[in-house]
Amino acid sequence: MTRKDGLLALLVVVVWGLNFVAIKMGLHNMPPLLLAGLRFLLVAFPALLFVSRPKIPFRLLAAYGLTISFGQFAFLFSAIKFGMPAGLASLVLQAQAFFTIILGALALQEHLQGKQLAGILLAACGVLVLIEGSLGGQHVALLGFMLTLAAALSWACGNIFNKKIMQLAARPPIMSLVVWSALIPVLPFFAASFLLDGPALMWQSLIAIDLTTILSLIYLAFVATIVGYGIWGSLLGRYETWRVAPLSLLVPVVGMASAAWLLGETLSFTQLAGAALIMGGLLINVFGLRLRRAVVS
Repeated sequence: MTRKDGLLALLVVVVWGLNFVAIKMGLHNMPPLLLAGLRFLLVAFPALLFVSRPKIPFRLLAAYGLTISFGQFAFLFSAIKFGMPAGLASLVLQAQAFFTIILGALALQEHLQGKQLAGILLAACGVLVLIEGSLGGQHVALLGFMLTLAAALSWACGNIFNKKIMQLAARPPIMSLVVWSALIPVLPFFAASFLLDGPALMWQSLIAIDLTTILSLIYLAFVATIVGYGIWGSLLGRYETWRVAPLSLLVPVVGMASAAWLLGETLSFTQLAGAALIMGGLLINVFGLRLRRAVVS
């Protein structure tokens, strides 16, 4: 990866790390599915009036929107609403990197190297340790964990559809893909909120919307989605999934630090051990033999 693309990836890391704090703050006065629907409505309008529709099959556009947008954030927003700490969610969500590597090998016939298998196994152990250190016998905590893992799988599926779209298009339609795919989840989000939350709660949340929620929506829509996914999709279009996807594992560094600083969240020793195992999986996956040689020397 070039230095310029490395810096762009670092920018996405910071943007997405702060994303979890923005979600937590936005959910104080609004149900999760309604907040997510408003987020993607702001991504789509008015941008689609100025951005042409991507020249790709609608089935791929719909698949991308339903996985990386609706599936990921329906699960993630609900997980945080049900008590999943924002910093911990930023870490568990990065299981998408390993889901993406596995799906890339199955769906795109990308070669899976030994270091990636070792990294996946180590990170999987880290997730188990995190679960053990976080549940505390609470059903809500278990639900939050499972929802966050489901969000990670949805993100990984979206990465694969993104790769297929980039392979079909002569010129990767990055911004048009981000903007037009945002239309796909809006109605499903609002319909799901209508069924699960009820029209009265939806209407009350809109009437009583405060500045914190508005600022959260602006950050989620314009910074985390348009800027973040625009850059991320461009990187996935130019590099193999195993080069790009693991970089997102650096997001929890920002996510947990910002959650501790802004929200006062802390991790237990067991949770920190699980986090260390997951980050160790990233190091092995990205650096492999180079990391081992550096240690030996």
